[in-house]
Amino acid sequence: MAQLLKDGQLVEDSWQTLAEDSNLQSLPTSGNLLLTLPQWQQLAEQLPHHSGNIGITLDTDTELEDIPGQCLELPLIAIAFTKFADGRGFSLARLLRERHNYRRELRATGDILRDQLYLLKGCGFNSFQLSGIDLAESAASLQDFSEAYQSSVEQPEPLFRRR
Repeated sequence: MAQLLKDGQLVEDSWQTLAEDSNLQSLPTSGNLLLTLPQWQQLAEQLPHHSGNIGITLDTDTELEDIPGQCLELPLIAIAFTKFADGRGFSLARLLRERHNYRRELRATGDILRDQLYLLKGCGFNSFQLSGIDLAESAASLQDFSEAYQSSVEQPEPLFRRR
């Protein structure tokens, strides 16, 4: 089972991701499933019969208005970064936390650099699925700075207002 960073700790990833080209007719009947938004929409009628948790993966170009309200009740929303230079996922996470008050697991996946983890955390991500990066070192990077000048999801007041 793969590991990920969640709330600053190394944990086992209990979520099963279905490939985009999976046969959706043979959906597993149990376990935690992480579906893409199109898969979730296609399987909406079958999902109430699934005995595990359901989460969704959003692309960074997903518009906030395109996310069905029911998705904001799911225990996991993952945002997939296809390029480390794509900042739209940062904005999407912040909007989910601040405008929609999403308080459950918000996971960053895909092309993520160690140096981005602190900033991703400030935008509201609390779990990170990393590949090709030392997870223990990455966990330490979440504490690289003791204070941030700019506001964040965790600290809405910028430093100059906190003085």
